[in-house]
Amino acid sequence: MNIQQVIQTINQMQADGIIDAYAIGGAVGATFHLEPVSTLDVDIFVSFRSEPGSMLISPRPIYDYLTARGCTVDGEYIVIAGWPVQFLRPTGPLAEEALAKAVVHDVAGVPVRVFTAEYLAAIALQTGRAKDKARLLQFIESGILDAVTFQDILTRHALTERWALFQQQFLSDTP
Repeated sequence: MNIQQVIQTINQMQADGIIDAYAIGGAVGATFHLEPVSTLDVDIFVSFRSEPGSMLISPRPIYDYLTARGCTVDGEYIVIAGWPVQFLRPTGPLAEEALAKAVVHDVAGVPVRVFTAEYLAAIALQTGRAKDKARLLQFIESGILDAVTFQDILTRHALTERWALFQQQFLSDTP
């Protein structure tokens, strides 16, 4: 499985006008900032386009494009170069902003847009699953979060109470 091929395919989709902005999030996005972790899929956030003449959005152009190029569908995933890839639309203002403010990284000479560490951490806090809390702890312990930027994101997206609770539960020395 070659992530570089996945990224090249996504970049080609963008160049061919199938998608506009995209960014990698989730566990694979986190590996651009943290130590690699085991993950089964790649989460790619995209702004889906409306169907011509319709107000409805559909991932169909993405699936049609990729299956015409030999990719296969496996449940909610489309397999690109051996990687299960899930195309996700941003599910609210935080993810929309993360997509808009994604930064470009380099993977063996191939550019790829990735959510910043601060947005990945804020999304993990917002989502709140056990694996997200563990990832948030990784971000904190790594020391890579810009505290001012992270706090600004939390404030703008009404996550300060959740952050205070997280700090009390996981970062406090007292039981």
